[in-house]
Amino acid sequence: MKHVPTAVPVPISSGEHVVRSACPHDCPDTCAMLVTVKDGVATKVRGDPTHPTTQGTLCTKVSRYLERTYHPERLLYPMRRIGPKGPGQGRWERISWDEALDTIATRFKAIAAVDPQGILPYSYSGTLGLVHNFGMPRRFFHKLGASQPERVLCSTAGRAGYNAVIGAQIGTDIAHFADAKLIVLWGTNPIASSVHLWMRIAEARRKGAQVIAIDPYRSLSAEKADWHLALKPGTDGALAYGVMHVLIRDGLVDRDYVDRHTLGYAPLAARAAEFTPEIVAGITGLAAADIERLARTYGADRATAIRMNFGLQRHAGGANAVRAIACLPALIGAWREAAGGILLDQAGAHAIDFAALDGRHLLPDPARPPRSVNMAQIGRALTTLDDPPIQALFVYISNPVAVAPDNALLRRGLSRPDLFTVVHEIFLTDTCDYADIVLPATTQLEQFDIHRGYGTLYAVVNHPAIAPIGEACSNAELFRRLAARMGYDDACLQESDEDVARQAHDLGATVNASFDFDALKRTGWQRLDVAERYAPFADGGFPTPSGKCEFASESVLRQGGTLLPEFIPPRESELGDPELARRYPLMLLTPPARHFLNSSFSSIDSLVREVGEPWVEIHPDDATARSITAGDRVRVYNDRGAFTVDARVTDKVRRGVLVAPSIWWLKKSSDGENSNAVTSDALTDLGRGATYYDTAVEVACFDGMSRP
Repeated sequence: MKHVPTAVPVPISSGEHVVRSACPHDCPDTCAMLVTVKDGVATKVRGDPTHPTTQGTLCTKVSRYLERTYHPERLLYPMRRIGPKGPGQGRWERISWDEALDTIATRFKAIAAVDPQGILPYSYSGTLGLVHNFGMPRRFFHKLGASQPERVLCSTAGRAGYNAVIGAQIGTDIAHFADAKLIVLWGTNPIASSVHLWMRIAEARRKGAQVIAIDPYRSLSAEKADWHLALKPGTDGALAYGVMHVLIRDGLVDRDYVDRHTLGYAPLAARAAEFTPEIVAGITGLAAADIERLARTYGADRATAIRMNFGLQRHAGGANAVRAIACLPALIGAWREAAGGILLDQAGAHAIDFAALDGRHLLPDPARPPRSVNMAQIGRALTTLDDPPIQALFVYISNPVAVAPDNALLRRGLSRPDLFTVVHEIFLTDTCDYADIVLPATTQLEQFDIHRGYGTLYAVVNHPAIAPIGEACSNAELFRRLAARMGYDDACLQESDEDVARQAHDLGATVNASFDFDALKRTGWQRLDVAERYAPFADGGFPTPSGKCEFASESVLRQGGTLLPEFIPPRESELGDPELARRYPLMLLTPPARHFLNSSFSSIDSLVREVGEPWVEIHPDDATARSITAGDRVRVYNDRGAFTVDARVTDKVRRGVLVAPSIWWLKKSSDGENSNAVTSDALTDLGRGATYYDTAVEVACFDGMSRP
């Protein structure tokens, strides 16, 4: 790795010291942080000014990290439920760690003696640390032979589509967005989801760059863009083909780059010929003239960078939409420029040795791995899966009752009296309401870990700043203890956090040529061994089977997909199911509220006060047709369920679309529901991802009354 920083001099007063830390949350920026500690208490959290991405700035969420760590409602001791499962049903009694571990081990041993696949771990992105997410917890469940979760809630469709074309999750360095002539924000709102990218976009605008936002919703970022195109949800793939049509028709294609570095141009061009601007206008709801203008603007300069995000792939055709968009940079030769190309995420640029981290060699029979259970369909699995049924659920770094789709079905499954559920958590979340045992977890300030920036080219270290509060225990330590209780004597199940971290990087990879773990510990962050002006595919060299940008993918075809990207409309749209759309004519989008991140910060009092009560945004025409006025209490519903929120009438959302920012805990909502009452557990075209934004609903005033 290059550009190893020197230790930043931090003035500290008597009795104080500063600890190097890292943001662990599901954000591409992966900020380096400095934590000031006095007499064992963390007193300040700030961004590391030397880290090239962070530059001393933290988002509003993470800047409140001390409030999260020292929150009076922290779970501090192991607890056992007494009474029925469900919100407000039972009560909790404190137990010792010995009693908790013995209870879990006894139940697990009994289930495993028949079939360990009756046990299911459920984890996602409460931390993205290589030790506490990918390391020791997964080693334990591999050794156990438990069912394996397909972790699909966020990004698998987009990554499958992107990898089909590009070959790996590698894209434009966010630092180079500052030098782009044109920036296209496609289905992303970086002001809320990647504030450090927005800093580079603002710099590019000061230099004269144009910013185009493509989004059904006029988000904070779209409001600041030079041009906002509000297409219908889930029609991004058709728009991408419309852009291709004009680029090819008008001779704006870089034929030298295409001929030398791409595969499948002829069939792609033939398919694009079918998507005239007029046809695409009918699909997307955009004007044909705007589609023409978008294509000509995009094709005018190679220093054009697209930033797309995972929201646009959360529908039936999400992976193919990403495939189509990912073809665009190669068509105009934008990959030749460091400030050109496209970014979905940079996880593939990091060479991580996941096999060493997760201990897959511990499987009872590596040639016959345990069954997989799709996390988006956890409710279905808990209520219908047999041979064997799920008898025990172990939840950590996730809150499925708040975040998983088809919420009612999930709660029905979790309410089974025969299901043994354990939750390792920082707070008593909605999921804890259904647990038999809850275990107290540490926050990032109380544990050691290392991180890869999945939107950047940096590794970042996290040192513990304070001792664990109460009896809180990290993920890794929990599973070390549980492994010992189960009688597992494999040495890798008792390794320290640092031992695990030292195994995380593939030291044979070129990008890790100068990686130095001890230097990383000292200095806080290191950059991958890549060029300063990072243009990963300027001369081709795509990590695909052919070594080229694959417009046409034989590997996707062999997996049951299509040779070329296809436009697949949302399943619950007018194009996908006209009859359903007549009953439920509005498409629901649920982007994160600016100060929330999934459900991780929904318990922080100051953030909840700033965000306010849950709401839904509706276009004035749609509101008028339903006699809804601003401030009315409304019910958003479909056949799966309903939730009630306040109405905000605004033209920021296009006609036919509702936007309900998320995610509130159910127990913090007035009706005990959130937007996942209405979402479907159906899956995407590739990647078996969740389809949160493929949701048809109707809305009406709640009981015909305005809120008092």
